[in-house]
Amino acid sequence: MHGLQAERGTTLINSAPHRTAVKSLLIVAVLVIALDSATKTWALHSLSSNPRKIIGSFLEFQLTSNTGAAFSLAQSATIFLSLLSFLAILAIAIFARSITSRPWGIALGFLLGGICGNLYDRTFRQPYLLHGAVVDWLRLPHWPVFNLADTSIVISAITIAILLVNDVKPRSHHDVP
Repeated sequence: MHGLQAERGTTLINSAPHRTAVKSLLIVAVLVIALDSATKTWALHSLSSNPRKIIGSFLEFQLTSNTGAAFSLAQSATIFLSLLSFLAILAIAIFARSITSRPWGIALGFLLGGICGNLYDRTFRQPYLLHGAVVDWLRLPHWPVFNLADTSIVISAITIAILLVNDVKPRSHHDVP
């Protein structure tokens, strides 16, 4: 492969920092997907009859479903949201080919895990393929009900903002020819 090189004769794709960053991305994404899936399964089985107050009126577990985006926007655009998710996954995969920063790998792992968690619901849950409703179950006052996939996407956005403010590059300047 031509292009970016870590050191003379070694492609960036085979560099140790790149492998570490991508490994971090994949580990975080798999953990997020697993936790999101497990908590949604738990919510479907445990919260169907009534919500549970956890911290007074501040935090409540309440089962809902959402065919739209945050704040119940775009309720009739589930197929569009599904396709947008596929494109975001593709963009992450392309961007991940060149990262050497572990913090960027972790941030992208949270993003990928969150996108995949909600995309699974949109793809395989009722009413039908690519039109399914996302399972939400965490409720805060004056905020839409959400899930761990949503939380993961927010964590990613905050982490990326911190990385950008602190001028942490996705790849080291040593890795760019």
